[in-house]
Order: sequence, then structure tokens, then C-alpha cells
Amino acid sequence: AMEESPGARIREGDCAVLKRGEVFKAVPVLRRRKIIFEKQWFYLDNAIGHIYGTTFEVTNGGNLQPKQEVEETTTETKEAGTDNRNIVDDGKSQKLTHDDIKALKDKGIKGQEIVQQLIENSTTFRDKTEFAQDKYIKKKKKKYEAVITIVKPSTRILSTMYYAREPGKINHLRYDTLAQMLTLGNVHAGNKMLVMETCAGLVLGAVMERMGGYGSIIQMYPGGGPVRAATSCFGFPKHYFDNLHEFPLSKVHSLLSGTFSTETLPSDPEDNALVEEESNGLTEEKQTSLQETEEEPTTEAPVEINQAEEQETMDINAEDVEFKENKEKENKEIVREKQMKQWERRKKLTETAALLREKNADGLIVASKFHPTPLLLSLLEFVAPSRPFVVYCQYKEPLLECYTKLRERGGVINLKLSETWLRNYQVLPDRSHPKLTMSGGGGYLLSGITVVLDKGKADSSNLEALKMEEPSPKRCKVQDLHC
Repeated sequence: AMEESPGARIREGDCAVLKRGEVFKAVPVLRRRKIIFEKQWFYLDNAIGHIYGTTFEVTNGGNLQPKQEVEETTTETKEAGTDNRNIVDDGKSQKLTHDDIKALKDKGIKGQEIVQQLIENSTTFRDKTEFAQDKYIKKKKKKYEAVITIVKPSTRILSTMYYAREPGKINHLRYDTLAQMLTLGNVHAGNKMLVMETCAGLVLGAVMERMGGYGSIIQMYPGGGPVRAATSCFGFPKHYFDNLHEFPLSKVHSLLSGTFSTETLPSDPEDNALVEEESNGLTEEKQTSLQETEEEPTTEAPVEINQAEEQETMDINAEDVEFKENKEKENKEIVREKQMKQWERRKKLTETAALLREKNADGLIVASKFHPTPLLLSLLEFVAPSRPFVVYCQYKEPLLECYTKLRERGGVINLKLSETWLRNYQVLPDRSHPKLTMSGGGGYLLSGITVVLDKGKADSSNLEALKMEEPSPKRCKVQDLHC
């Protein structure tokens, strides 16, 4: 796996994942940038240059220090009770007060020593069972020992993080379901993949990681532009993006019917404002579109305003004129830049359209908040025969409908609707059992394989002819099939 590559070092500008216990958080590695994670604040400066997977301790001033591995001193036989029945949780068992602990912290005493003090000052600790003692120590360590591990992002880590932190952003796609999708979709290097997702770019990133920079991906996107927030967390090298193309869903229909042209790109300012709302507000384009709207009418309005101001201040000087000229120059530059961008986008779109027109994609992966049926029926047109497709949906009903529609249409075999079931176990000596918090549902998958769709067969006249030629025992079978 990617994260275990030996000796990968944390570099400035990387995207790293902080891990504490079972909690993950993706952060950019920047100097002098305060990070708050699990009620702890610190700076990542000292982590730069260390190997991924290193565990750090937060010392005073928010500095990270690599944690020295301390041998657990559990050799002497601990005193422990036989059961917990006589322990009453009245809140009086701990002699150290809140202020005492704060004082210890302020002295700069390490978390480990604080935990030791808490144990020594607990009246009930020695009466607890061994298990309860372990649990107590673990709980206190979590609270007072500020340790953070920095790991390299990977599909497994990022999908676990998203599922725990903001499952809504990824349509509640659970990590094991994502793993199933990559397997069922036969994603590997050298593929030409079609991806349509509204999972913040997590599914796209997973496919890119699997393909390792070889092959090409066409991302179909709704709205104004593809969202790739999660994709950027992976920290892929630049060349991974060379063969990543995007194509708007709104143009699929025209591409299939042969009326496609890049002229009708959303280039009007109104459209642009809308684009921005959907594509996570990349403000830069919003500004240019606003300036463009000011540019469109000949620059009379601004001049009038200027005149009004000049009458107020009554000092017309050369600077104003110069400023105005500069402003006009700037605006011309902006318009030129805008046109260049526009031209670039059209060129890229034309290239992607050509790729799609070949209709030879090696696989299709859909994971979106939209109804799968119309999506699938149109996108399958671009997939070569004998190739896998996988559709994820948070609910089962849309996929059932999709299943029926595909059956009617034909051109697919091996249709399977499945749900993976996940149960986590705690594995500890003498106390292994399923975790109490089990995931409710990881969503459903519809998978299948494309075959050549023989359009002629559907003709009723053809069917009649077929029945005439068949010998009688076979004829019944054909009828049975078509009931």
C-alpha cells in the first residue's frame, strides 16, 4: 500500500493526515500555521523532514517532538480486585483536584507522569479488575498524553476519515463499499475509465491511486465544474493529472445525438456566477466575471460617477487620469486572460468529446446523489462491450428500478445488486467481541458487464421470423424467455 512506502518523508506543502486513536484529519503541511486537532493545538514545523508514520508528542508552545518509545513497566504483578461490584462512582475517588492537574500541566510535567499521579491518587484503582485498570489507564492517557501520528494519505485512510467526519459529503459511501467498487470495476493501470461521482472527489482519487498514473480517466460532472476537494488530499504527483479529463453531464445528450458544439459553453457572466456557487466558490473566476459585466457596456457609467466625485473634491489632477488609464489597461488584460481561459476550456472539451466518441471506455463507475437510471442508460453508450460497470447508491430502491430498466434494454449481463456488511471487532486477550458501534449501512452496489447490444433483435417482426425457423421444442423456450 502507498502509506507503507519505506522512508517517505514529510515535506513542506504536502498533504498529510493526522491520526489520534481512531480519529483522522487531513491537513496541509505549512510552517507557522496553527493546527487544532482533538482539542490540541500545535505547529507542524518540527515534523518536516521526519518519516511518515512517526508519532509525535505535543510539548509546550505547541511544538511537536518525536515520541521516544517507552517500555511499559508492567513486569511487577499489579494489585487488582476480583470484580468491580464494590466500587461506587461518587466522584470522590480521585484526590487530585482539577487545579492540581492544571498546576502539573503548567509545570510542564509530561502526560505520562500525570497519568501515574492520577493512578497513585485514586482510592479505588487497586480494587478494580485488571481489565478495568487497563481501561482506566487508556482513558487517562488519551486525555493527558498529547500524542499525534502523522501518516501519508491513501484511499483507505481518506475514506475512513470522510466516512467518520462528514459522511454526507460522500453520500455515506463506506470504505468497504468503495473497495468493492474498485474490484468490481476492474480498475487497474492502463485503463480508460469513466467516472461520475458527487463524493467530493474521493471516488475519483481512489481510481487514480489504483491506476498509478497510467491510463486515462474521464470525469463526468454535474453543474459548473468538477469538485475535487478530496482528490487534492491524496497528494498525487503532477503527472497523475495529465490524463484526467472532465466532461459536463449537460453535454452528454448533444454528444450522443451528434449536435455537440463547444460554442454553447457557459461563458455568460450569469452562468459564471452560478458555476462558482456549485464548484466550491473559486472566487478568482467570480471576480473576472464581475469585471467582465462592467466591461460589456461601453465605460460610460463609471465615468459619470467619477465626474460627480470630481465636482465634490474639485481637484482634478493628472494622477486620476493615469489611474483611469491603468484601470482600462488592467481591464483589457483581464478580458484577454478570460478569452484565453475560454479558448483553453473549449480546446480541452473538444479533446474530451473526441475521447468519448470513440465509445471504447474500459469501465464505468457511478457514485452520485442523482438517480442512477438515466445516468447509466446514457453513459453506458460510451463503454466498450465486455467491460464492467458499477453504480453506487445510498438506497436500494433506485438501483432496483435501474436493474429492471437495464434488463428490459438488454446489452448487459451478470447484473448483481449487492450490499456489503461490515462488523468491527475488538481483539484483546480474554475480551474479544464485536464492537458495540456497528455501521448502519454502507449503501448498495449494482454491477454488471456490458455486451454488444443487438438492436435488430428487439423488432417484433424479427421475433416472428425467429419463431418460424426454430424447431418446435426450442420454440417454446424462446416464448418462455420473452414472457
